[in-house]
Amino acid sequence: MSRLSPETFDELCPSSMLPIRMQNKWAPLIMRLLGEGVQPFSELRRALPRTSPKELTRALRSLDRDGFITRDVNAESPGYSLTPLGQSLLVVLLDVYAWTAEHWDELVDARERASHPEAGSPVNNVLARNS
Repeated sequence: MSRLSPETFDELCPSSMLPIRMQNKWAPLIMRLLGEGVQPFSELRRALPRTSPKELTRALRSLDRDGFITRDVNAESPGYSLTPLGQSLLVVLLDVYAWTAEHWDELVDARERASHPEAGSPVNNVLARNS
């Protein structure tokens, strides 16, 4: 692997435009839902019950601003849909979802270890036995 140049993370570098930087945790899920076709706001809301209308609106606006989705209000059934740019990103996201599914157990184990670091400590194991 080559060394990164100092300009790599300048304000106008390509990495600042990475879609992975999506600032809203709902954005990839919304894109996945829109991969199934046009969805009105109410259907997206029903599919994502843990998000508030305000959060969903914020995510949709962000995806629209970045050119990944479009909102068609003039259609027979108005709703949101992926743009060609969004469809091309969805291909990448589906690969990430597949990778996540393949490594699910490892990811869960790592998070579990991180949230209970003392459990694996030999010192703590000995102290626990002696109490």
